[in-house]
Amino acid sequence: MSRNILVTSALPYANGAIHLGHLVEYIQTDIWVRFHKMRGHACWYLCADDTHGTPIMLRADKEGIAPEALIARVHKEHSRDFAGFHVAFDNYHSTHSEETRFFANDIYGKLKAAGLIEVRAVEQFFDPVKEMFLPDRYIKGECPKCGTADQYGDSCESCGAAYAPTDLKNPLSAVSGATPVRKSSDHYFFKLSDRRCQEFLRKATREVCKTQPEAVNKLQEWLGEPGENRLTDWDISRDAPYFGFEIPDAPGKYFYVWLDAPIGYFGSLKHLAARRPEIDVAAFTHPDGGTEMYHFVGKDILYFHALFWPAELAHAGYRIPTAVFAHGFLTVDGQKMSKSRGTFITAESYLKQGLNPEWLRYYYAAKLNATMEDIDLNLDDFIARVNSDLVGKFVNIASRCAGFIHKRFGGALAATASDLLADAQAAGEPIAALYEAREYGKAVREIMALADRANQFVNDHAPWELAKHEGKEAELHRVCSEALNLFRLLTIFMKPVLPRLAAEVEAFLKVAPFAWADAAALLPGGHRIGEYKHLATRVERKQIDALLEANRESLAPAPAPAPPPHSQQRHAEHQQHAEEKTAVSHISIDEFSKVDLRIARIANAEHVEGAEKLIKLTLDLGTETRTVFAGIKSAYDPATLAGRLTVMVANLAPRKMKFGLSEGMVLAASGEGSGIFLLSPDSGAQPGMKVK
Repeated sequence: MSRNILVTSALPYANGAIHLGHLVEYIQTDIWVRFHKMRGHACWYLCADDTHGTPIMLRADKEGIAPEALIARVHKEHSRDFAGFHVAFDNYHSTHSEETRFFANDIYGKLKAAGLIEVRAVEQFFDPVKEMFLPDRYIKGECPKCGTADQYGDSCESCGAAYAPTDLKNPLSAVSGATPVRKSSDHYFFKLSDRRCQEFLRKATREVCKTQPEAVNKLQEWLGEPGENRLTDWDISRDAPYFGFEIPDAPGKYFYVWLDAPIGYFGSLKHLAARRPEIDVAAFTHPDGGTEMYHFVGKDILYFHALFWPAELAHAGYRIPTAVFAHGFLTVDGQKMSKSRGTFITAESYLKQGLNPEWLRYYYAAKLNATMEDIDLNLDDFIARVNSDLVGKFVNIASRCAGFIHKRFGGALAATASDLLADAQAAGEPIAALYEAREYGKAVREIMALADRANQFVNDHAPWELAKHEGKEAELHRVCSEALNLFRLLTIFMKPVLPRLAAEVEAFLKVAPFAWADAAALLPGGHRIGEYKHLATRVERKQIDALLEANRESLAPAPAPAPPPHSQQRHAEHQQHAEEKTAVSHISIDEFSKVDLRIARIANAEHVEGAEKLIKLTLDLGTETRTVFAGIKSAYDPATLAGRLTVMVANLAPRKMKFGLSEGMVLAASGEGSGIFLLSPDSGAQPGMKVK
């Protein structure tokens, strides 16, 4: 039975290039969509650039162009990069569109009519030069706790303290350098804390994330126990000047970018439907439409897609997602992507270096599963796996047999049947089930196991030896025909991952584009194939080295930026403070022994609403638990921390922070490059043990 499926990936922000970390999600989604299209389903893959917000406005202003010109340019760049990796959207649109505005206004109006929109006065810093309210990231000043200069407006990188931007000492606008002033403004809030939203989400989150138990657990943790009300209302408005959609009947107020970004999925759908009359927009946007809707997202935005988004959809009378599929992040050689090491690799540079995009598609597929685990792009393993699997196993089957069919038998295959072929055909449905479940790594292993058997068959029958002996023509014909039928079956199963190579195989075999059902039959005797041409090349280490070098950022120190007006004295004081911090001094063993270092198990980790850098940790010390606010959000997703052992300072004086009382400090390492690394003890250590 044919299904009607809408599939989306998260919208890339129109303020930067696509890199290999982004591509994990888009390749994962594209494989799933291609598989369903091969199964004969009506499956639509939609995406768009996320184009609104203060960063877009400020970047356009800096470049001296209109925001519309900036997002149009980035749209072309993103479209080019996605196409280069064979990510085949049915529509790639922009959130800055009349279609998205239509849905944003409609959803907002229905939430307002339901009593779920509330207006409240909010006090913020205001830049008197730029005449704009400043988001936290655009305010800098001295930490109100330790006095360190040049800190952002929500937490201190030096002492870890969290605070409101209005608590900063000597605050400055990072946009103009001016001293901001406090100013009150009315903001519009979606009442996520409303009892109706809470009750709805307790059930809905279990449904939309039911295939990922770790996601369900995290969402229930955010929701709290029945009767608790951990969710806070969501500020969905921003003041002019702002690049976005103005809120109806609210002059000077604009929808916050995170409100209209997911609504852009429906905007892209409406834009596509204008060209494709067979698409019923209402069936995909309203409940009981008989359709399915799936979102592929990174685990860092699970909060938005599985809480805010379903709540606003349901209470505006729209359908909610059938499922939200969250994936992990990408590391390269076991570490976060780094510009200094050349591992922050852009999609454009990979393609410009002439590397085959299907190498990366295959490697990601071999690593991906249905969990939120991070995946690692190990470059040595990348070279070895591509060369071994794609060249040494898969393509090798055809390269060793096709020439004999072409030269000896006029390109015509012999009729063939065998237990090996029957086994390969029977593997089609189990492999299909793995694709459906997003267990691509397992699917690839099954396919490569079949490739091993096919290669063993070729080795055992050695067609190159048969060709040397008279009277062996019939056996040579049969062996090579059977091998090519096996190769065809493997190509059908690999087509969602390797669409370009599959198209070349289709042309070589002179067949119509493969559908999944084609595995049920074999190529008949007498079918004529074309002349074999090389289908895949090996990865060379020098290619990877050139790619890393092309993405390496110079390690030469950049000149210090000029300080903002009237801040030379504070700049000098900051330099002196930094020099004092790096000076080496000795302490006695008695002084060191005053620090009580303990093994702690992270019992719970959660986001801190309103804080850009903090994660709230509940630490188990064996005989007690402590709450610690740690500035590690840039390096760790809370969902990955629960259960880990770490080291904490247990006798640090508690510090009252904006978000609660912090009762210690966890230890982490960092250096001149990017990255924060929590310390972890060897296995066998137990919570409460003293470090000495």
